[in-house]
Amino acid sequence: MTRQVSFPRQYARTQRFSLGAPRAFTVSPDGTRVVFLRSRSGTDRTGVLWVLDPAAGREFPAADPAVLLSGAAEELSAEERARRERLREGSAGVVAYAVDSAAELAAFALSGRLFVAELRGGTARELAVPGPVVDPRPSPDGRRVAYVAGGALRVADVEPAAGAAAGETADRALAEPGGPSVTWGLADFIAAEEMHRHRGFWWAPDGESLLAARVDETPVQRWWIADPANPGRQPAEVAYPAAGTPNAEVTLALLGLDGSRTDVRWDRERYPYLAQAHWSAGGPPLLLVQSRDQRRQAYLSVDTGTGATSVLHEEDDAKWLELFPGVPAWTPDGRLVRIADEDGARVLVVGDRKLTDGRLHVRAVLDVGDADVLVSASAGPDATAPETGEAHVYRVGEQGAERVSQERGWHSAVRSGAVSVLVSAVPERAGAAARVLRDGAEAAVVTSYAEAPVLTSRARLTEAGARRIPCAVVLPTGYQEGDGPLPVLMDPYGGPHGPRVVAGHNAHLTSQWFADQGFAVVVADGRGTPHRSPAWEKAIHHDFAGATLDDQVEALQALAGEFPLDLGRVGIRGWSYGGYLAALAVLRRPDVFHAGVAGAPVTDWRLYDTHYTERYLGHPEEHPKVYDRNSLVTEEGLAETAGEVRPLMIVHGLADDNVVAAHTLRLSSALLAAGRPHEVLPLSGVTHMTPQEQVAENLLLLQVDFLKRSLGMK
Repeated sequence: MTRQVSFPRQYARTQRFSLGAPRAFTVSPDGTRVVFLRSRSGTDRTGVLWVLDPAAGREFPAADPAVLLSGAAEELSAEERARRERLREGSAGVVAYAVDSAAELAAFALSGRLFVAELRGGTARELAVPGPVVDPRPSPDGRRVAYVAGGALRVADVEPAAGAAAGETADRALAEPGGPSVTWGLADFIAAEEMHRHRGFWWAPDGESLLAARVDETPVQRWWIADPANPGRQPAEVAYPAAGTPNAEVTLALLGLDGSRTDVRWDRERYPYLAQAHWSAGGPPLLLVQSRDQRRQAYLSVDTGTGATSVLHEEDDAKWLELFPGVPAWTPDGRLVRIADEDGARVLVVGDRKLTDGRLHVRAVLDVGDADVLVSASAGPDATAPETGEAHVYRVGEQGAERVSQERGWHSAVRSGAVSVLVSAVPERAGAAARVLRDGAEAAVVTSYAEAPVLTSRARLTEAGARRIPCAVVLPTGYQEGDGPLPVLMDPYGGPHGPRVVAGHNAHLTSQWFADQGFAVVVADGRGTPHRSPAWEKAIHHDFAGATLDDQVEALQALAGEFPLDLGRVGIRGWSYGGYLAALAVLRRPDVFHAGVAGAPVTDWRLYDTHYTERYLGHPEEHPKVYDRNSLVTEEGLAETAGEVRPLMIVHGLADDNVVAAHTLRLSSALLAAGRPHEVLPLSGVTHMTPQEQVAENLLLLQVDFLKRSLGMK
């Protein structure tokens, strides 16, 4: 008899049920190919590049790492490890790819080597080029591949020149770094970690030149991350731009395949951040640049002949300007596409026309077509009915918005022409379904090999309190009304860019497992979390500690009138911003929270990065009291703590280069000096992610054991 695997073990070995699920879709313009990544099982970490023929319903592998590497283990360069950390990518094999404009050729890196795959026939081969290769991308015509190696931006021909020796590849550098702290064609740390700009070069539509970023990290302060478990190893040097310190210098140049170089010029004193770039047949290169305080930004077009830029549109905001996926962009007829906060709503603007209003809260642009724009949106502040935890796909045109996704759930899409891939997570089904639609009708379904969870989540989505805080409440499987009140576990993220109240089954699996250990689990998305309204998100301006904590308390107390919550036994757990919130709750509201688990918490905001921290709290030299008030380790921050001492477990990966372990060490020192008992669990070799199977599994078990002990549960 086969013993059923436990949820913690399954959750860890399937990497949160992501393995085996199809992702990273591309649709060919002619609609005959859907390209995607997927491993061969729900526990296989190795990504394979696949192609689906929707008409025939046939899938075939276009590139299999096991074949291409002849079974050898994958070797990652430091640059590739850093890129994957920024992407929170824990898989192996083919984890990213790029295609030409016809989606006939794909380029990708394996073990620092460059490979291309013919997507019509499914054959893949290596191009012999200098390495280690990072972020290869084909030219629009598929004749060449640009990539980064050794800090240089290089270009290789896909086909060998006439008379070339077997395996010989024509390859050349378009830009060399010229210094140990300089790279061409890569995103800087801030762009990749906070702006979600993970690339540093863009092909011209005609394939004869590239727009490339030059990053100079010389001004950035250096930190050293050691491995205390292996004292013989040299610490890793990290260029980390903490709040109030210098950023990397990011500039742009137009690099011609003929060897020409034209520097791009804009007012970098006023707008030092390169937030996004776009280059398509709809117009010249398009840039979005931001001021350091992120209260001003400009959309610029680039003159490819001179490198001069002209301002298309400028925006300002008293608090900050948000960045959004998919914009800026050009329509095929040359109109600027952007998302803006206007009249209390987040709207889609094309050219000089606002195409949506407060009924929709636009989250991202997914595709720009000839007649419409495909967007992701949730219910806006003027919606007639709330859609708690839902995100839908809409076609937006001059005549209004039409919803594409129909089921209650969390949806996204990729589109090219008449064919789209609609990916849907719904509360009633595990995982996510990927359906290929042609002119709105289902043409195929992309197979998922993801494992079915050993438990079923039964989250109830609701709103709580006067602020109508979105919440999910999860009770133990089989709980009956007469079973009485339950110890409560608050399970938030609670901060910017991290929605946790999601109308999808898998989103609440971990909460369901904790509930099945005897808790009533509450997830609350208070002020500062995304996808409701600009005012909701910006309510945390200069006030992390107040708004986010107040909303957790309000949600908890409001829900107690409807659900069986024992307010005398309340725990809280969280990771990253959620870890900050968990520690904050236990230290500042011990009258409400009786135990906490803080994972990778930011405890001193002066130690976190520039773009994120200064967006919300301002520059530390200009607003020192704001930083002190929102800190857990400063004298003012600790002075906010009062009342009874509550049990607190702090967990931190010692290899974390995003929220460095100094946050936990400083908090522990401050608590020790204040005579406040606590526990610290250091994770050797673990970064901000926890992809290691045993670590991820045991973290869940240790947390539930600590919470049960602390709350007096049998």
